[in-house]
Amino acid sequence: MAASSVIPSLLLFLFVAAVAAASSNPNGYMHLRFYNHERILGSGPSATVVYAVQRRDSNSGAGFGNVIVYDNLMRSGVETDSPIVGRNQGMGVGSSLAENSGLTNFQLVFTAGKYSGSSLALQGLFPVAPLGTVFERAITGGTGKFRLARGYLLTTEVRATNTTLTGQLDAYITFR
Repeated sequence: MAASSVIPSLLLFLFVAAVAAASSNPNGYMHLRFYNHERILGSGPSATVVYAVQRRDSNSGAGFGNVIVYDNLMRSGVETDSPIVGRNQGMGVGSSLAENSGLTNFQLVFTAGKYSGSSLALQGLFPVAPLGTVFERAITGGTGKFRLARGYLLTTEVRATNTTLTGQLDAYITFR
């Protein structure tokens, strides 16, 4: 009888301890939304995406062995006159022989607002896919207010012209 009454008490104690630990971290979970504004490859001297190495011709930059670098604006909205909150700076490598995806490694660097001076580090595949496709990349760390961040970023390309591409970025962040 003593052992059977200890187990529920132990379970209750563990539950209360877990709730207390979760509530003691006020930044335990966060969702942020912003928009990546890119001037695509071939859009002239104002392009924010350029080839560092062009091994194969490709409209998307995903040609196998191609290396692109980018420095795109991050805005609070989809419109080009929305306030700038930072920059999306990184590189991509055409890593698929089928030329339908590339590996990206990048930083979301916040330059305005309450996260100014902080950044998120990310990596993952970027598929060559139709507008509206949702894809995921890993948040692997951060600096400043995002120190010890982990999570994932969902990206949906929401607008495209001959020279621009706008993506909705939804970051789901936890802290460890």
